[in-house]
Amino acid sequence: MIGRVEESDGTNEKDGITGMNSPFRMEESEFHERVDGVLTSIENALESANADIDSEINAGILTLEFNNRSKVIINRQTPNREIWVAAKSGGFHFYFDGASWRDTRSNESLESLLSRVISEQCGSVMPITL
Repeated sequence: MIGRVEESDGTNEKDGITGMNSPFRMEESEFHERVDGVLTSIENALESANADIDSEINAGILTLEFNNRSKVIINRQTPNREIWVAAKSGGFHFYFDGASWRDTRSNESLESLLSRVISEQCGSVMPITL
């Protein structure tokens, strides 16, 4: 059978065609639109908070640089339809469940993870709303 691997133990398993971690399927163009919106929302949230964090989007990768020279990097993994986040505390992969972006291991929301890692790295509370 070609297609989705059925869930057997209540966890999200890889899709046989796209490698997606989610039962929610999306076309590549929709994935890019969603990720572009997420990256823009993150930049807007930081600007609205008057955060002293340098941000730059280049080739679909958002790099946040903090006064302590640490970085958070947020990028897209198109074949997997995931957003990946690299921070001092580790690497995280997020899939879209039809309503929000969720961590593939902990199921933590992208908003929650970003609020936590950005706050840790900048040294002050920085809530992120997408």
